[in-house]
Amino acid sequence: MPWITSQEALAVLKVQPQTLYANVSRGRIRTKPHPQDVRRSLYHGEDVKRLAGRHAGRRSVADVATQTISFGEPVLASGLSTISDGRLWYRGEDAIGLSDHAGLEETAKLLWQVGRVDLAFPATVRGMPIPANPFEAALLALARRASHDFPTGGRSHAVLCREAAGLVGTMAAAMLGGGADGALPLHQRAALAWQAPNAADLIRRALVLLADHELNASTFAARTAASTGAPLAAGLLAGLGTLAGPLHGTAAVSVQALAETARRVGPRRAVHDWLSRGHRLPAFSHPLYPNGDPRAAALLACFSCSEIYEGIREAVAEHSDEPPNVDFALAALADHYGLPASAPFTLFALARSVGWIAHMLEQTARGSLIRPRAHYDGPALKMAAVETA
Repeated sequence: MPWITSQEALAVLKVQPQTLYANVSRGRIRTKPHPQDVRRSLYHGEDVKRLAGRHAGRRSVADVATQTISFGEPVLASGLSTISDGRLWYRGEDAIGLSDHAGLEETAKLLWQVGRVDLAFPATVRGMPIPANPFEAALLALARRASHDFPTGGRSHAVLCREAAGLVGTMAAAMLGGGADGALPLHQRAALAWQAPNAADLIRRALVLLADHELNASTFAARTAASTGAPLAAGLLAGLGTLAGPLHGTAAVSVQALAETARRVGPRRAVHDWLSRGHRLPAFSHPLYPNGDPRAAALLACFSCSEIYEGIREAVAEHSDEPPNVDFALAALADHYGLPASAPFTLFALARSVGWIAHMLEQTARGSLIRPRAHYDGPALKMAAVETA
Protein backbone atom coordinates (compact mmCIF):
# COMPACT_ATOMS: atom_id res chain seq x y z
CA MET A 1 0.00 0.00 0.00
CA PRO A 2 2.52 2.70 -1.12
CA TRP A 3 0.40 5.62 -2.47
CA ILE A 4 -3.39 5.58 -2.76
CA THR A 5 -6.13 7.87 -4.07
CA SER A 6 -8.43 9.95 -1.90
CA GLN A 7 -11.31 7.53 -2.49
CA GLU A 8 -9.16 4.61 -1.32
CA ALA A 9 -7.97 6.56 1.71
CA LEU A 10 -11.53 7.49 2.65
CA ALA A 11 -12.60 3.85 2.34
CA VAL A 12 -9.80 2.74 4.68
CA LEU A 13 -10.38 5.49 7.24
CA LYS A 14 -14.19 5.43 6.97
CA VAL A 15 -14.36 9.23 7.40
CA GLN A 16 -15.60 12.27 5.49
CA PRO A 17 -13.24 14.14 3.09
CA GLN A 18 -12.92 17.04 5.54
CA THR A 19 -11.43 14.71 8.15
CA LEU A 20 -8.93 13.32 5.64
CA TYR A 21 -7.79 16.85 4.69
CA ALA A 22 -7.54 17.85 8.36
CA ASN A 23 -5.25 14.87 9.04
CA VAL A 24 -3.08 15.89 6.09
CA SER A 25 -2.81 19.48 7.34
CA ARG A 26 -1.78 18.23 10.78
CA GLY A 27 1.04 16.17 9.30
CA ARG A 28 -0.51 12.79 10.06
CA ILE A 29 -0.78 11.72 6.41
CA ARG A 30 1.81 12.50 3.74
CA THR A 31 0.69 13.48 0.23
CA LYS A 32 2.17 14.07 -3.20
CA PRO A 33 0.69 15.37 -6.48
CA HIS A 34 -1.06 12.81 -8.66
CA PRO A 35 1.28 12.16 -11.65
CA GLN A 36 -1.65 12.21 -14.12
CA ASP A 37 -3.65 15.10 -12.63
CA VAL A 38 -1.92 17.90 -10.69
CA ARG A 39 -5.27 19.00 -9.23
CA ARG A 40 -5.49 15.74 -7.28
CA SER A 41 -3.30 14.16 -4.62
CA LEU A 42 -2.10 10.73 -3.64
CA TYR A 43 -1.94 9.73 0.01
CA HIS A 44 0.73 7.66 1.75
CA GLY A 45 -0.86 4.28 2.26
CA GLU A 46 1.04 3.33 5.41
CA ASP A 47 0.14 6.64 7.06
CA VAL A 48 -3.52 6.03 6.25
CA LYS A 49 -3.37 2.46 7.50
CA ARG A 50 -1.65 3.49 10.75
CA LEU A 51 -4.22 6.24 11.40
CA ALA A 52 -7.08 3.84 10.68
CA GLY A 53 -5.63 1.45 13.27
CA ARG A 54 -5.68 4.17 15.91
CA HIS A 55 -9.33 4.86 15.20
CA ALA A 56 -10.37 1.22 15.18
CA GLY A 57 -13.31 0.40 17.39
CA ARG A 58 -16.38 2.41 18.16
CA ARG A 59 -15.79 5.99 19.28
CA SER A 60 -17.99 7.52 21.94
CA VAL A 61 -20.40 10.31 21.08
CA ALA A 62 -18.26 12.66 23.16
CA ASP A 63 -15.10 11.73 21.22
CA VAL A 64 -16.82 12.32 17.91
CA ALA A 65 -18.17 15.68 19.07
CA THR A 66 -14.75 16.80 20.34
CA GLN A 67 -13.02 15.96 17.05
CA THR A 68 -15.83 17.47 14.99
CA ILE A 69 -15.66 21.02 16.29
CA SER A 70 -12.30 21.95 14.69
CA PHE A 71 -11.96 21.14 10.98
CA GLY A 72 -13.32 17.67 11.66
CA GLU A 73 -16.36 15.74 10.53
CA PRO A 74 -19.51 17.65 9.57
CA VAL A 75 -21.76 18.64 12.46
CA LEU A 76 -24.92 19.00 10.38
CA ALA A 77 -26.19 18.23 6.91
CA SER A 78 -26.21 20.93 4.23
CA GLY A 79 -26.78 20.93 0.49
CA LEU A 80 -25.04 24.24 -0.15
CA SER A 81 -21.27 23.86 -0.46
CA THR A 82 -18.50 21.38 0.18
CA ILE A 83 -14.76 20.94 -0.26
CA SER A 84 -13.76 17.77 -2.05
CA ASP A 85 -10.47 16.78 -3.71
CA GLY A 86 -9.08 20.22 -2.97
CA ARG A 87 -11.92 22.01 -4.80
CA LEU A 88 -14.80 24.19 -3.58
CA TRP A 89 -18.28 23.30 -4.84
CA TYR A 90 -21.55 25.26 -4.71
CA ARG A 91 -24.55 22.95 -5.00
CA GLY A 92 -22.47 20.57 -7.10
CA GLU A 93 -20.91 23.29 -9.30
CA ASP A 94 -17.19 24.05 -9.24
CA ALA A 95 -16.84 27.50 -7.64
CA ILE A 96 -13.70 28.25 -9.65
CA GLY A 97 -15.50 27.55 -12.90
CA LEU A 98 -18.46 29.62 -11.75
CA SER A 99 -16.17 32.59 -11.04
CA ASP A 100 -15.07 32.61 -14.68
CA HIS A 101 -18.40 34.04 -15.81
CA ALA A 102 -20.88 34.63 -12.96
CA GLY A 103 -21.39 37.53 -10.60
CA LEU A 104 -22.51 37.50 -6.99
CA GLU A 105 -26.12 37.92 -8.10
CA GLU A 106 -26.02 34.70 -10.17
CA THR A 107 -24.25 32.92 -7.32
CA ALA A 108 -26.98 33.99 -4.92
CA LYS A 109 -29.61 32.61 -7.30
CA LEU A 110 -27.82 29.27 -7.27
CA LEU A 111 -27.31 29.12 -3.50
CA TRP A 112 -30.74 30.51 -2.58
CA GLN A 113 -32.51 28.46 -5.28
CA VAL A 114 -34.38 31.48 -6.55
CA GLY A 115 -35.15 29.94 -9.96
CA ARG A 116 -35.51 32.03 -13.08
CA VAL A 117 -36.44 35.24 -11.30
CA ASP A 118 -33.92 38.05 -11.84
CA LEU A 119 -32.07 38.84 -8.64
CA ALA A 120 -30.49 42.17 -7.71
CA PHE A 121 -29.25 43.78 -4.53
CA PRO A 122 -31.05 47.16 -4.52
CA ALA A 123 -29.29 50.19 -3.06
CA THR A 124 -31.28 51.53 -0.12
CA VAL A 125 -29.53 54.90 0.20
CA ARG A 126 -28.05 57.38 -2.25
CA GLY A 127 -25.48 60.12 -2.07
CA MET A 128 -23.53 58.79 0.93
CA PRO A 129 -19.70 58.73 0.87
CA ILE A 130 -17.67 55.62 1.61
CA PRO A 131 -17.66 55.28 5.43
CA ALA A 132 -14.41 55.54 7.37
CA ASN A 133 -15.28 52.25 9.07
CA PRO A 134 -17.33 49.97 6.76
CA PHE A 135 -17.62 47.28 9.45
CA GLU A 136 -19.21 49.68 11.91
CA ALA A 137 -21.49 51.09 9.22
CA ALA A 138 -22.74 47.62 8.30
CA LEU A 139 -23.32 46.69 11.95
CA LEU A 140 -25.44 49.78 12.53
CA ALA A 141 -27.44 49.30 9.33
CA LEU A 142 -28.19 45.65 10.13
CA ALA A 143 -29.02 46.43 13.77
CA ARG A 144 -31.68 48.88 12.62
CA ARG A 145 -33.19 46.22 10.38
CA ALA A 146 -32.94 43.47 13.02
CA SER A 147 -34.85 45.58 15.54
CA HIS A 148 -38.05 45.65 13.46
CA ASP A 149 -37.86 42.97 10.70
CA PHE A 150 -40.16 39.96 11.00
CA PRO A 151 -38.91 36.60 12.31
CA THR A 152 -38.24 33.99 9.66
CA GLY A 153 -40.74 31.35 10.76
CA GLY A 154 -43.95 30.86 8.81
CA ARG A 155 -42.88 32.96 5.81
CA SER A 156 -42.51 31.69 2.27
CA HIS A 157 -39.15 31.06 0.62
CA ALA A 158 -39.88 33.64 -2.09
CA VAL A 159 -40.69 36.36 0.46
CA LEU A 160 -37.55 35.59 2.46
CA CYS A 161 -35.43 35.75 -0.69
CA ARG A 162 -36.80 39.20 -1.56
CA GLU A 163 -36.01 40.38 1.95
CA ALA A 164 -32.56 38.80 1.73
CA ALA A 165 -31.73 40.63 -1.50
CA GLY A 166 -32.68 43.90 0.18
CA LEU A 167 -30.46 43.09 3.15
CA VAL A 168 -27.43 42.49 0.92
CA GLY A 169 -28.24 45.83 -0.72
CA THR A 170 -28.38 47.44 2.72
CA MET A 171 -24.97 46.05 3.61
CA ALA A 172 -23.52 47.16 0.27
CA ALA A 173 -24.84 50.70 0.69
CA ALA A 174 -23.49 50.87 4.23
CA MET A 175 -20.02 49.54 3.37
CA LEU A 176 -19.52 51.13 -0.05
CA GLY A 177 -21.48 54.34 0.37
CA GLY A 178 -24.44 55.33 -1.74
CA GLY A 179 -22.72 57.07 -4.61
CA ALA A 180 -22.84 54.30 -7.24
CA ASP A 181 -25.84 53.39 -9.37
CA GLY A 182 -27.84 50.90 -7.32
CA ALA A 183 -29.00 49.11 -10.46
CA LEU A 184 -25.46 48.01 -11.35
CA PRO A 185 -24.13 44.56 -10.37
CA LEU A 186 -22.42 44.65 -7.02
CA HIS A 187 -18.89 44.19 -8.38
CA GLN A 188 -19.31 47.23 -10.63
CA ARG A 189 -20.68 49.30 -7.77
CA ALA A 190 -17.67 48.38 -5.64
CA ALA A 191 -15.23 49.24 -8.44
CA LEU A 192 -16.88 52.63 -8.95
CA ALA A 193 -17.01 53.36 -5.23
CA TRP A 194 -13.29 52.64 -4.97
CA GLN A 195 -12.54 54.52 -8.22
CA ALA A 196 -10.92 51.42 -9.68
CA PRO A 197 -12.94 50.47 -12.79
CA ASN A 198 -10.13 48.20 -14.00
CA ALA A 199 -10.59 46.07 -10.89
CA ALA A 200 -14.23 45.25 -11.60
CA ASP A 201 -13.62 41.79 -13.06
CA LEU A 202 -11.28 40.73 -10.26
CA ILE A 203 -13.79 42.01 -7.71
CA ARG A 204 -16.47 39.93 -9.42
CA ARG A 205 -14.33 36.81 -9.25
CA ALA A 206 -13.46 37.42 -5.60
CA LEU A 207 -17.10 37.91 -4.62
CA VAL A 208 -18.09 34.61 -6.23
CA LEU A 209 -15.20 32.68 -4.67
CA LEU A 210 -15.94 34.04 -1.19
CA ALA A 211 -19.71 33.53 -1.25
CA ASP A 212 -19.75 30.32 0.79
CA HIS A 213 -17.30 27.92 2.40
CA GLU A 214 -19.05 25.08 4.15
CA LEU A 215 -19.80 25.51 7.85
CA ASN A 216 -17.15 28.05 8.84
CA ALA A 217 -17.32 29.99 12.11
CA SER A 218 -19.36 32.95 10.86
CA THR A 219 -21.73 30.73 8.91
CA PHE A 220 -22.33 28.56 11.97
CA ALA A 221 -23.11 31.70 14.00
CA ALA A 222 -25.59 32.94 11.38
CA ARG A 223 -27.18 29.53 11.04
CA THR A 224 -27.56 29.16 14.80
CA ALA A 225 -29.30 32.54 14.97
CA ALA A 226 -31.66 31.49 12.19
CA SER A 227 -32.47 28.24 13.99
CA THR A 228 -34.08 30.30 16.77
CA GLY A 229 -36.41 32.00 14.29
CA ALA A 230 -34.57 35.33 14.50
CA PRO A 231 -34.91 37.78 11.59
CA LEU A 232 -32.50 37.39 8.70
CA ALA A 233 -30.88 40.70 9.66
CA ALA A 234 -30.09 39.32 13.11
CA GLY A 235 -28.43 36.29 11.54
CA LEU A 236 -26.35 38.57 9.34
CA LEU A 237 -25.30 40.49 12.46
CA ALA A 238 -24.16 37.24 14.06
CA GLY A 239 -22.20 36.30 10.97
CA LEU A 240 -20.66 39.73 10.52
CA GLY A 241 -19.56 39.95 14.15
CA THR A 242 -17.89 36.54 13.93
CA LEU A 243 -16.24 37.37 10.60
CA ALA A 244 -14.42 40.27 12.26
CA GLY A 245 -12.01 37.96 14.11
CA PRO A 246 -8.34 37.91 13.04
CA LEU A 247 -8.50 34.14 12.51
CA HIS A 248 -11.35 34.57 10.04
CA GLY A 249 -12.38 37.53 7.88
CA THR A 250 -9.76 40.05 8.97
CA ALA A 251 -6.75 37.81 8.35
CA ALA A 252 -5.82 40.06 5.41
CA VAL A 253 -5.11 42.86 7.91
CA SER A 254 -2.12 40.89 9.20
CA VAL A 255 -0.83 40.49 5.65
CA GLN A 256 -1.16 44.23 5.11
CA ALA A 257 0.79 44.85 8.32
CA LEU A 258 3.51 42.47 7.13
CA ALA A 259 3.59 44.30 3.79
CA GLU A 260 4.03 47.65 5.54
CA THR A 261 7.02 46.29 7.41
CA ALA A 262 8.37 44.82 4.17
CA ARG A 263 8.25 48.26 2.54
CA ARG A 264 10.57 49.57 5.27
CA VAL A 265 13.03 46.71 5.73
CA GLY A 266 12.48 44.44 2.73
CA PRO A 267 10.28 41.33 2.39
CA ARG A 268 12.86 38.76 3.52
CA ARG A 269 13.76 40.69 6.67
CA ALA A 270 10.10 41.36 7.40
CA VAL A 271 9.21 37.66 7.20
CA HIS A 272 12.27 36.73 9.27
CA ASP A 273 11.41 39.26 12.00
CA TRP A 274 7.76 38.19 11.99
CA LEU A 275 8.71 34.56 12.59
CA SER A 276 11.38 35.51 15.13
CA ARG A 277 8.71 37.12 17.29
CA GLY A 278 6.84 33.84 17.35
CA HIS A 279 4.02 34.99 15.07
CA ARG A 280 2.30 32.54 12.78
CA LEU A 281 2.63 33.50 9.12
CA PRO A 282 -0.63 35.19 8.11
CA ALA A 283 -2.61 34.11 5.06
CA PHE A 284 -0.52 31.10 4.10
CA SER A 285 -1.84 27.50 3.98
CA HIS A 286 -5.36 26.34 4.81
CA PRO A 287 -6.36 23.25 6.82
CA LEU A 288 -8.96 22.20 4.25
CA TYR A 289 -6.64 22.67 1.24
CA PRO A 290 -3.43 20.72 1.90
CA ASN A 291 -2.30 21.30 -1.70
CA GLY A 292 -3.13 24.99 -1.77
CA ASP A 293 -6.22 27.19 -1.67
CA PRO A 294 -7.74 27.08 -5.19
CA ARG A 295 -9.52 30.40 -4.60
CA ALA A 296 -6.18 32.11 -4.08
CA ALA A 297 -4.68 30.43 -7.15
CA ALA A 298 -7.64 31.50 -9.29
CA LEU A 299 -7.33 35.14 -8.22
CA LEU A 300 -3.55 35.40 -8.28
CA ALA A 301 -3.50 34.01 -11.83
CA CYS A 302 -5.41 37.09 -13.03
CA PHE A 303 -3.02 39.85 -11.97
CA SER A 304 0.61 40.44 -11.07
CA CYS A 305 1.44 40.98 -7.44
CA SER A 306 3.42 44.07 -6.55
CA GLU A 307 7.11 43.69 -5.81
CA ILE A 308 6.38 43.75 -2.07
CA TYR A 309 3.75 41.01 -2.12
CA GLU A 310 5.72 38.88 -4.54
CA GLY A 311 8.74 39.33 -2.28
CA ILE A 312 6.73 38.18 0.74
CA ARG A 313 5.59 35.10 -1.15
CA GLU A 314 9.18 34.27 -2.16
CA ALA A 315 10.47 34.85 1.39
CA VAL A 316 7.81 32.54 2.82
CA ALA A 317 8.75 29.90 0.24
CA GLU A 318 12.29 29.90 1.67
CA HIS A 319 10.85 29.03 5.07
CA SER A 320 8.16 26.51 4.12
CA ASP A 321 6.17 25.07 1.24
CA GLU A 322 2.92 26.66 2.43
CA PRO A 323 1.18 28.40 -0.50
CA PRO A 324 -0.76 31.64 -0.05
CA ASN A 325 -4.47 31.41 0.74
CA VAL A 326 -7.37 33.63 -0.27
CA ASP A 327 -6.61 36.23 2.43
CA PHE A 328 -3.20 36.86 0.84
CA ALA A 329 -4.85 37.11 -2.58
CA LEU A 330 -7.35 39.71 -1.30
CA ALA A 331 -4.62 41.83 0.27
CA ALA A 332 -2.47 41.59 -2.88
CA LEU A 333 -5.47 42.47 -5.06
CA ALA A 334 -6.24 45.56 -2.96
CA ASP A 335 -2.59 46.61 -3.13
CA HIS A 336 -2.37 46.08 -6.90
CA TYR A 337 -5.41 48.25 -7.67
CA GLY A 338 -4.92 50.82 -4.92
CA LEU A 339 -8.14 49.89 -3.10
CA PRO A 340 -8.83 51.06 0.46
CA ALA A 341 -7.22 49.08 3.26
CA SER A 342 -10.72 47.97 4.31
CA ALA A 343 -11.49 46.52 0.85
CA PRO A 344 -10.53 42.88 1.64
CA PHE A 345 -12.89 42.74 4.63
CA THR A 346 -15.63 44.55 2.72
CA LEU A 347 -15.38 42.06 -0.16
CA PHE A 348 -15.36 39.16 2.29
CA ALA A 349 -18.40 40.45 4.20
CA LEU A 350 -20.52 41.30 1.16
CA ALA A 351 -19.74 38.02 -0.56
CA ARG A 352 -20.22 35.84 2.51
CA SER A 353 -23.54 37.54 3.34
CA VAL A 354 -24.93 35.58 0.38
CA GLY A 355 -23.70 32.32 1.91
CA TRP A 356 -24.97 33.23 5.38
CA ILE A 357 -28.40 33.87 3.94
CA ALA A 358 -28.34 30.59 2.03
CA HIS A 359 -27.58 28.71 5.25
CA MET A 360 -30.25 30.64 7.15
CA LEU A 361 -32.83 29.81 4.49
CA GLU A 362 -31.83 26.14 4.61
CA GLN A 363 -31.95 26.05 8.41
CA THR A 364 -35.32 27.81 8.50
CA ALA A 365 -36.75 25.29 6.04
CA ARG A 366 -35.55 22.41 8.22
CA GLY A 367 -37.13 23.97 11.30
CA SER A 368 -34.80 22.61 13.98
CA LEU A 369 -33.02 24.43 16.80
CA ILE A 370 -29.21 24.19 16.90
CA ARG A 371 -28.36 23.56 20.54
CA PRO A 372 -25.05 21.71 21.16
CA ARG A 373 -24.12 20.35 24.58
CA ALA A 374 -20.98 21.37 26.45
CA HIS A 375 -18.37 18.98 27.81
CA TYR A 376 -18.01 20.26 31.37
CA ASP A 377 -14.41 20.37 32.66
CA GLY A 378 -14.82 22.80 35.55
CA PRO A 379 -14.60 22.27 39.33
CA ALA A 380 -16.08 19.11 40.79
CA LEU A 381 -19.81 19.29 41.43
CA LYS A 382 -20.62 19.81 45.11
CA MET A 383 -23.26 17.13 45.25
CA ALA A 384 -23.29 16.80 49.05
CA ALA A 385 -24.23 20.43 49.46
CA VAL A 386 -27.03 20.05 46.94
CA GLU A 387 -28.40 16.99 48.71
CA THR A 388 -28.25 18.71 52.11
CA ALA A 389 -30.12 21.72 50.76
